[in-house]
Amino acid sequence: MAMETKETQGRTPNFLEEIIAADVANGTHGGRVLTRFPPEPNGYLHIGHAKSICINFGLAKQFGGETNLRFDDTNPTKEDVEYVDSIKEDIRWLGFQWARERYASDYFGQLYKWCEQLMEAGLAYVDDQTQEEIRVGRGTVTQPGVNSPWRDRTPVENLDLLHRMRAGEFPEGAKVVRAKIDMAHPNMLMRDPILYRILYAHHHRTGDSWCIYPMYDFAHGQCDSIENITHSICTLEFDVHRPLYDWFIEKLGIFPSHQYEFARLNLTYTVMSKRRLLELVQTGVVAGWDDPRMPTICALRRRGYTPEAVKAFAEAVGVAKRDNVIDLSLLEFYVREDLNKRALRRMGVLNPLKVVIDTYPQGQVEWLEAVNNPEDEGAGTRKIPFSRELYIERDDFMEVPAKKFYRLSPGTEVRLRYGYFIRCERVEKDANGEVVLLHCSHDPASRGGNSPDGRKVKSTIHWVSAQHAVEAEVRLFDRLFKTIDPSDYPEGGSWKDNLNPNSLTVVRGYLEPSVAELPQDAKIQFERLGYFCFDYDSQPHSMVLNRTVPLKDTWAKVAGE
Repeated sequence: MAMETKETQGRTPNFLEEIIAADVANGTHGGRVLTRFPPEPNGYLHIGHAKSICINFGLAKQFGGETNLRFDDTNPTKEDVEYVDSIKEDIRWLGFQWARERYASDYFGQLYKWCEQLMEAGLAYVDDQTQEEIRVGRGTVTQPGVNSPWRDRTPVENLDLLHRMRAGEFPEGAKVVRAKIDMAHPNMLMRDPILYRILYAHHHRTGDSWCIYPMYDFAHGQCDSIENITHSICTLEFDVHRPLYDWFIEKLGIFPSHQYEFARLNLTYTVMSKRRLLELVQTGVVAGWDDPRMPTICALRRRGYTPEAVKAFAEAVGVAKRDNVIDLSLLEFYVREDLNKRALRRMGVLNPLKVVIDTYPQGQVEWLEAVNNPEDEGAGTRKIPFSRELYIERDDFMEVPAKKFYRLSPGTEVRLRYGYFIRCERVEKDANGEVVLLHCSHDPASRGGNSPDGRKVKSTIHWVSAQHAVEAEVRLFDRLFKTIDPSDYPEGGSWKDNLNPNSLTVVRGYLEPSVAELPQDAKIQFERLGYFCFDYDSQPHSMVLNRTVPLKDTWAKVAGE
């Protein structure tokens, strides 16, 4: 029976938990658990990486182990310190802390020695073929490859050429180092894979001290081995790399780290290819990596998502062996569930229609008591100003009401949240016939939202005092793509044809004055409108707010129309 932990109580352990529990119980690696998270610093992390972070750090913690953060910095032309810093910030934001910070570049010297070791054993050689010749020579999935004409160079020749490559004697593309495995292997990656290429590029850590760089497959498993990683956990697309991972470890006779794969996260209405995300940034479709419409962790943070919601989502998605597609609405569900518990309630109007309560005394202001969060008794209350002139949402009025429209219309009565019952008596229109002002009456006995005669109304609407309202720029975000699978497009088209032209709407909102007193990191629910947060662009006298998510998922209805 698999070892049970507090995290698996009441549920069936996933396959990774079963593997690790069995290893701990059997004393494999001394019962020690050490995982690693190995991002390449060539872009910003996204929600798929967040799942991987939660799995690697979560499993290690679950079994009393540790996790290393190791940057796979073997491709200096695409890597930058900016990405290193952002990755560390994202991991900390999710609530995790690595045991050791390492870089593949820390091990360049050891990797080079291991390459020499393979050459001495006749298991690696220097190839003079061009990239295209190597590609053609590998064959296809149905046809075996052909041996390179340079495959039978002697160990002495190969070592001499390797040292000269290292010394910078040859131009880029002139030579590569390849493993000597099997050009007829059914796994294409085992057909003499490239170990080193010549690259005259400045490295963000090693500077110009190297002009040959190891390939991912030659660095990854050996770095795991150097660090004594017990469980190397990665996504399913790397399962074809596992035989090569094991081959290097076996031939070098080093610590036997082992790779395990789980299904990567795929979300509807979302692209998570770094190349495509970079294109969105470079072409100006979005304002940057942290544009709140992006699936990057920094964008989720800016949009107002909480780490608790992201981790709850990752836990709900679970660990699977087969790829599947998760509905984006599930992530939004966990965001709403978390924010409902922590967000401060406030009132705001985003599409204003002015109301004058003719029966309310001119110049009078009342301060009504309102609950900050009904889910949290400790959140307390606040005072909201009420006056003769108010703003309500334009959608809360209809001059000729449709069937089952229970909000404000001529002759009907509604309840103002925390306030009074009001009745619309007449309207004013502009030259185009648009309603611009409502004249209403109120019931002075209904303060607090209840009438002493037991009169019932069918609708309660929110409002703000026009005299006291503070203005703000409010950014309303929707899904960046309008189709479930953005990569599904007609022949001759592009995945960018599926971009949602209405993914961002900017409005001027009128908010109750207490919003201006909230801290920058506050989570806010504007009643009946959704959850919001302050954007990084916000200033004390020029507020900018982002809508994190609406109160309800309305996309399915819109998309189906």
